[in-house]
Amino acid sequence: MGHIGLGVAAGLGHEVDSRAPLVPPPWNRFRASVHTMTEQTLDRPGARTALQRRVLAATGVSYVIVLLDTSIVNVALNDISGSLGIRIDGLQWVVDAYTLAFAGLLLTGGTLGDRWGARRTYLAGLLVFTAASATCGLASGLPVLIAGRIVQGLGAALLVPAALTLINHAHPVAVQRARAVGIWMSLGGAAMAAGPLVGGGLVAVFGWRSIFFVNVPIGFVGLLLARRVTDPPMPPVRRQVDLIGLTSGILALAAPMGVLIEGRRLGWTSPPILAGIALGVAAIVVFLVAESRSTRPMLPLSLFRHRLFAASTYASVTSAFVFYGLLFVTSLYFQQVRGSSPLEAGAALLPMTVMVALGGYYSDRIARLLGARWSMCAAFCAYAIGAGGLLAFGPRSPYEMALAPMVIIGLAGGFISPAATAPALGTVTKDRSGIAAAALNSARQSGSTAGVAVFGTLAATLHPFVNGLRAALLVTGAASVIAALVWLLTVPGRADPDLCR
Repeated sequence: MGHIGLGVAAGLGHEVDSRAPLVPPPWNRFRASVHTMTEQTLDRPGARTALQRRVLAATGVSYVIVLLDTSIVNVALNDISGSLGIRIDGLQWVVDAYTLAFAGLLLTGGTLGDRWGARRTYLAGLLVFTAASATCGLASGLPVLIAGRIVQGLGAALLVPAALTLINHAHPVAVQRARAVGIWMSLGGAAMAAGPLVGGGLVAVFGWRSIFFVNVPIGFVGLLLARRVTDPPMPPVRRQVDLIGLTSGILALAAPMGVLIEGRRLGWTSPPILAGIALGVAAIVVFLVAESRSTRPMLPLSLFRHRLFAASTYASVTSAFVFYGLLFVTSLYFQQVRGSSPLEAGAALLPMTVMVALGGYYSDRIARLLGARWSMCAAFCAYAIGAGGLLAFGPRSPYEMALAPMVIIGLAGGFISPAATAPALGTVTKDRSGIAAAALNSARQSGSTAGVAVFGTLAATLHPFVNGLRAALLVTGAASVIAALVWLLTVPGRADPDLCR
């Protein structure tokens, strides 16, 4: 579940420039005085509680639709394909366009929140997301649908960091803040878990366009709820947008995904694919050079000098790669191979998605019981075991054969995200926790995008579809075992108690 929220929920601290003037300019003094009066008003009995409820209601609504869109679209893919005449590579773009935009713009979304104000950025992001959802529902062809999904990702990248900032401001007491973030994340987890079933029901009754139109009334409710939310003060020094890092980072993500998705159709040695490979390599080099030389980088590369942070990032990427890649191909498998309706496919996937929420809920307890080192290794081994179990699940096999493997995969996916976040954030100082959390979340989104691209390409290349699914399951097993070994060699056993705090 926490592939979106868990990475940023740990904190969105603002960087403070040591060169900032000791005496703020007149406008900042005026704004500070207004904020002081607002805080005094909020200190009245009941006023703070009312604000907290409004903030949690508004941000909870938006988080529901953001996470709903990570899973609801999968059960509609078969109907979208038939309605618009889209092949599997086009379906990969329908899924990946959203996560690519979200991953590429998330770090910048936090910066824009600093510059524009959290409330204004949140409202803008929710409005953009809602309008883009309507555009997706009205799409008459693949280009418009993909464009709408990209804009949805932009809206999500704006509103998610701003939502956490609003929650942090409304809950100054650490215990209250932790409780509020837990509620906020549980709403998203419930939405993500229910996505396939809700999507299947909507497609069965109203058609595939309804999975996008359903966001419109929910989005407007969120906009109405956010009207009375108080805007937190802006940081003394607002960060500048790292345009070079932003542009090169997006290209570094998008070019390899484009090569993977389009390579089979265009030919792996065709000029567009070779150009895409060259563009991707160049973008990665430019990004690394720009971020290493920048005084205020979008993504501080120094974070990855700590072995534990690097290992946590790798674990997060691998988990998202495996889970969302499998969610994509198994949804198509149930509908295209086993002949399930969208509703039946949604119900079939429910054990896996529900277990994600359950695994996340019990993640801390499991990590404390087994230790950070061995619990993570066990989770990746569970991925491999679940994938092995699904290898025996054929087109005519009873559904019960897939039940236990999907439960195991869901539990592993739910556990790994928070379990990797906690030790990673323990390697950075408090003032860098925000950027570190956003980096982890962007890594997860990148992993999910790669999973859909790789597993979808395997399914499209290896015929019949069953062979592609089996290849994806073998890749899942191999990637999971490698991730377990990386974690085992990186995290010392003696560090377990500290990492689980």
